[in-house]
Amino acid sequence: MRDLKGLILSGGKGTRLRPITHTSAKQLVPVANKPVLFYGIEAMAAAGIREVGIVIAPETGGEIRAAAGDGERFGVRITYIEQDAPLGLAHAVLTAEPFLERSPFVMYLGDNLLRDGITDLVDAFRAEEPDALILLTPVPDPHNYGVAELDGGGRIARLVEKPQHPQTNLALVGVYMFSPHIFEAARAIEPSGRGELEITDAIQQLVDRSLRVDPHVVQGWWKDTGQVEDMLEANRLILDDLAERVEGELVETRVEGRVAIAPGARLERATVRGPAVVGAGSVIRDAYVGPYTAIGEGVRIERCEIEHSIVLADSTVENLEGRIEASLIGRNVRVGRSPALPRAYRLVVGDNAEIAIL
Repeated sequence: MRDLKGLILSGGKGTRLRPITHTSAKQLVPVANKPVLFYGIEAMAAAGIREVGIVIAPETGGEIRAAAGDGERFGVRITYIEQDAPLGLAHAVLTAEPFLERSPFVMYLGDNLLRDGITDLVDAFRAEEPDALILLTPVPDPHNYGVAELDGGGRIARLVEKPQHPQTNLALVGVYMFSPHIFEAARAIEPSGRGELEITDAIQQLVDRSLRVDPHVVQGWWKDTGQVEDMLEANRLILDDLAERVEGELVETRVEGRVAIAPGARLERATVRGPAVVGAGSVIRDAYVGPYTAIGEGVRIERCEIEHSIVLADSTVENLEGRIEASLIGRNVRVGRSPALPRAYRLVVGDNAEIAIL
């Protein structure tokens, strides 16, 4: 088999993560203080893939280019491929064909996380040389995904995109491996009712042509980080594997469990209970940071409590009664209580936001 190339899809508008994604690409929202996109690039590099194409949208492509660069720090070479409009995953494959040429390739959705990486799967794909290898996992809500039906021999019988009445609970995970036959299959399909060229339809074309499509059921966890709840769950899962590292300055501070504190962070009269991570240059003072919390760089947390949350860079949370939990706080946000009387809630809220006051 020729050397594999990698293809990471990082277009899309991230509507389910608004208002965070009004100002940032969804693939750059950090999980455990690392952009989601970087986990995919690192997985490619760990599997021995050196040529990686990243499909970007015109609106967010510049931000992704600036964040990921040329790929040198990941050990890969990155080529950026602009997709004019989000017309489906199969359309993205066709858009990337000049980069991929006739190489087999791994396609990775840039907002997905796969705990065990892809190294073993890539090795199997190289050794077995099927026309496609697709990853499946049982989900409680298969009508929200592409769904696979298997025959009696465990082979792919049928694929359906977001079926109203799913016949199985096996959803397609956002990692695929293809031979060049996928290009002909993608050109043979018609847009779906959503107006998109669905990758499930293209894979079904391979099945209909009696080409070999191997399924693999994922054993470790997989997360599509398309919604706030998914981001927080992914953050929890990654922090569960956190390596303890305390490099910041601690003053009258208690640290319990697995906690990573970056250089330049300062904690004064604080309690941090892991697993939790605190970014460089952050200040935590007279505060409690509970389990499964990721504090980004340059954040200030004072006189409040927070847990099971993500706080992005350069934000401030201070002077709050009660505890913040299960929250995603964006960049350069100020959250606090005014000392002035009479006390009232004063809100400036963007479109599609959600606020819960308990």
